[in-house]
Formats: sequence, structure tokens, C-alpha cells
Amino acid sequence: MNDVCAVILGGGRGTRLYPLTGHRSKPAVPFGAEFRLIDIPMSNCINSGINNIYVLTQFLMASLQRHIYQTYKFDTFRNGVVEVLSAEQTNESMAWYQGTADAVRKQRHHFMEDSYEYILILSGDHLYQMKYDEFISNHIEQKADITIGCYPVTTDKVPGFGILQANEKSEITNFYEKPKDPAVIEKLRIPGLVPEEPGKEFLASMGIYIFSREVLRFLLEETDEDDFGAGIIPHALGKFRVQSFLFNGYWEDIGTIRSFYEANLGLTNTVPNFNLYDPEFPLYSRPRFLAPTKITKGATLENSIVGNGSLIEDARIDHSVIGIRSIIRKGASIAHSVLMGADYYQFSQQSQLVPIGIGEGTVIRNAIIDKNARIGNDVRILNEAGTKEKDGDGYFIRDGIVIVPKNGVIPPGTFI
Repeated sequence: MNDVCAVILGGGRGTRLYPLTGHRSKPAVPFGAEFRLIDIPMSNCINSGINNIYVLTQFLMASLQRHIYQTYKFDTFRNGVVEVLSAEQTNESMAWYQGTADAVRKQRHHFMEDSYEYILILSGDHLYQMKYDEFISNHIEQKADITIGCYPVTTDKVPGFGILQANEKSEITNFYEKPKDPAVIEKLRIPGLVPEEPGKEFLASMGIYIFSREVLRFLLEETDEDDFGAGIIPHALGKFRVQSFLFNGYWEDIGTIRSFYEANLGLTNTVPNFNLYDPEFPLYSRPRFLAPTKITKGATLENSIVGNGSLIEDARIDHSVIGIRSIIRKGASIAHSVLMGADYYQFSQQSQLVPIGIGEGTVIRNAIIDKNARIGNDVRILNEAGTKEKDGDGYFIRDGIVIVPKNGVIPPGTFI
């Protein structure tokens, strides 16, 4: 693994995750009560023995950079590096990143001049657990120039992904980025791809690539393609040996509010698809040294997870994810919701503001409450009208889910 470096792409503007991306990049969005999305590929790398990691950032990078610097520090006796590479003006280019491949092209001098033989390209906003050493071993054993991580999907998912066609040797012969034409889609169908899961007959790119170094150098320097999926990979077919690597575990592209919401709530299942409790595959994040969560008499919690440092009074919580330092006051009722918690405590009202946390008697259903939100007493967040999309006063509705943004304030008695 010392011959491998990982390059994690920090994501674009993240418009489909707005307002969660109003103050931060996608990989910096909190997840699972205690973590951020960037912790997933970072943990996958560490669990796979990859200690040379470069994170490419551009949009709203401060929160992401701070989290990485505070979290991932290898000691003096471990040969590794975690480096954040932000978009910058150079003598060669004054432009921002134009796409995934362009980002790697503009930063390649930071890692491709070293002795790494293989460059692992990852996304910073996907949810999955994967041992990259198996992926890389397959690449070497097959004598591939490029290997693409692939995931079986059903027909309805096809227009949202790059779809591959592979032969009996798992060599990729065709690649179409987000195909819409029914004739093209039918041509890409692979019957019996996953016998135990009928209907999954298409091979989707996971946006995970392993390149042999000189092949990546050639493709970046000899082409002007800006994206891996739409440009670099189709250009490489027929010129290089491009292999597929089928991944049969759980994988989710956290690209929309709905997918983010459902992935979080999925953690509360008795047997979750994404397992936070696997001792062989820990999920790392910043140590905050918070006190244990305190739950007072009369509180009821069912099918929920709660982050450290929270204070839950006589409240009812069902099928919800409660983030760190959450304060939920007596009589509150929360169901089917994701609360991201807070960056700091506030126990008393100051300057006539609603205090941080969830007020007394407040009812919240099917919502996402971002960090440091102040929800007053006797608020009702229910969306009983079933509104799909709306920008309200201090809140947003996306795909029927009510979102209170970071630092948002909902006055006492408000009905949403």
C-alpha cells in the first residue's frame, strides 16, 4: 500500500444538497450523529492500509479543511501524509477546476512526482465500506491500466449514473455517461449480472478509479478532457486495458436531500445496511472528548441513535438520528428526523434569542435540523399539507422534507 496514494475529490457546489451545503462543501456535511461524509473515504483508506491521502477542495472549503486538520494526523513513526490541496491560480492556469479530471490534472504535481505506482481516485460524498487493498490487488493481478469500481443497479437508476458494458473477462468495452436513450440502455443490459438480486442488470460506475501512474499521466497530459466519467474513461477505451471490479456491498451516492435523509435514518435499523458497529472496520472522526449523553426520567427513545454530549429531558424520540451536543427539552416529540446537533452549548436564553436546541413541547416529523439551530417552544414542524418544494421563513422544504438550515431560528409557536 506504500505504492498507492489516494486522491479524494472534495465535490462541486452540491446544489442538490442545498441548504445543507449553504455553508459547507458536500464532504463536510455531518452524518450519522458523530461524523462527516469525508470520514467515510478517509476511514476506508486507513482501514485498507493507505496512508498517503490528498483531498482536493474548491467550494466552501474552510469547514472541510478544519475537520481534516483536526482529525487525521499520523504520528512520527508512521510513513504517511494527509494533505488538503485547494484550487489555486498558477502560471499555467488562472481557472477554477472544470471537472473531476481537471482537478486532478491541476494538482498532479503534488503527488505524481513521488514514487507512487498507483493513483486511487475517490469521491468525498459516497456512503460505503470497502477494502481498497482487494480492489488494487485485482488491478495488479489483471495487469490493468485502469480499474473502475462498479455497482449493479436496476433500470430506473440508469439515467443517474455512468453505465458500463463488460465482457466475460471483466474488461470494459463500452461506457455511457447517464444514458437516456432506451435503445442505448437496452444495449447495456447484462442479464444475470447478480443472480441473487433479479432486476439489477446494469453495471454502474461508482466513481472509484485506480490508475497505473503513467497511464493517468498520459491521459491528463495528452487530452483536455475535464471529467473522468464523461471524458477520460471513454477516451481510454480501446487504447488501454480498462477493467471493472464488481462491488456487491452497500453503496449510496449522497447526492440529494432524499438520499441523505434516508441514508441517515437507515442507520437506526436493527440490521443497518451501513454498519457503524463493525470492530474490524471502524469509522474514524475527530475526537471531541465530550461527556456521555444524559437522558432524564420520562424520556422515551426507540429505534434511534444519539451522539455524545447530548442532553435529553422528558421527551419522546422515535426513528431518528440525534447529533452531538443536542439539547432536547421536556415534552418535545421527534420522529423520522435527523438532528445534527451543535458546535457548542447554550443552556440559557441570551440577548432575547431562542436558545440552541429543541424547545419544550415542540413536535418534529420528517425533518432535517442542521447544526446550531434554535427551535422555540411549542413549534410544530409537520408539513401536514405534503408540500414538496418550498422556501419558507427560516426553513426549506425539499422532496417533502422540512429542513432548518445551520444557525436557523424558528420562533416559539411556529407551525410549519
